[in-house]
Amino acid sequence: MRSPKDFFAPLAVGAPAPVREIPPLPSRMIHFFDPGNEKMVAKAPDIATKVDVLLGNLEDAVRADRKEAARQGLVDVAKANDFGQTQLWTRVNSLDSPWVLDDLITLVTEIGDKLDVIMVPKVEGAQDIHYVDRLLAQLEARAGLTEPLLVHAILETASGVANVEEIAGASPRMQGISLGPADLAASRRMKTTRVGGGHPGYLVRTDPTGDDLTEGRTIYQQDLWHYTVARMVDACAANGILPYYGPFGDIRDVVACEDQFRNAFLLGCVGAWSLHPAQIDIARKVFSPEPSDVAWARRVIAAMGDGTGAVMIDGKMQDDASFKQCGVVAELADALAARDPELAAAYDAATKEALENA
Repeated sequence: MRSPKDFFAPLAVGAPAPVREIPPLPSRMIHFFDPGNEKMVAKAPDIATKVDVLLGNLEDAVRADRKEAARQGLVDVAKANDFGQTQLWTRVNSLDSPWVLDDLITLVTEIGDKLDVIMVPKVEGAQDIHYVDRLLAQLEARAGLTEPLLVHAILETASGVANVEEIAGASPRMQGISLGPADLAASRRMKTTRVGGGHPGYLVRTDPTGDDLTEGRTIYQQDLWHYTVARMVDACAANGILPYYGPFGDIRDVVACEDQFRNAFLLGCVGAWSLHPAQIDIARKVFSPEPSDVAWARRVIAAMGDGTGAVMIDGKMQDDASFKQCGVVAELADALAARDPELAAAYDAATKEALENA
């Protein structure tokens, strides 16, 4: 085990120093595209103006005979475009694949200065992050990079869930963790073939009111992923990194997608994956606080002053705990407003109205 004194030391001679804090950049939607697909590549510059993160996917959904083309396609896309405030991420192939070593060597040495985060699939423990951590440091030194690349793990195996706390704290490079529900379902032997979302068979039922055990009993569908998301959020929060919901596979069911994203948002996730342009606006809506919520948070913060003591606002008691809760909403709103003028105007208008009517 490394000494805590060495935790923030570079892992290779000439590699940049690790970050001390994860940059608080908006990442409400991580939009996936196949860099080996010419039609998707042609749309990438326009899509980049609508999303917080554009991710070139090299793993699942890319056939084995197209892996090299996808890798080279991402290099070409990165070299040919400046995506401005939009972050460029990639998901490399799994660490047990024959492609991942070439993925990392090629991407870091050729476009390491354009990439922000490398997403690593099927992470099972801290050992996987340690391997990637050291290799990235060596490649950064070779490429002469001045800023370290960050790492994002996907939680999609039973072992990964069991070790999520050690994964979250395995390296200063750790940017965040995403839930990977499809692979995780297979790893757990769950009896669902859906990619995220609920299942009509996973339910609770109200008690019977008479002798008929079927009459008048209301059914409530439950969230298959509540436990895993909550545990992932705790692990990320405890280690100063960011949690994300992953994919929602039923592109047509935009209502259920919004519900699943909102569940994750309320539990503490900062964003989700978008697999289709139809999901971009859903993620933007869900992972941006409502103007009314922002106005309330700012009103509480203004009334609380230094955050100590307690006040009554509209008949509701506010104290240091609610002050902290409101701080979470207000800080997120400020970060998003700095990037989105329309959202900034909506937040300011709602806050002004709330303070005038107080």
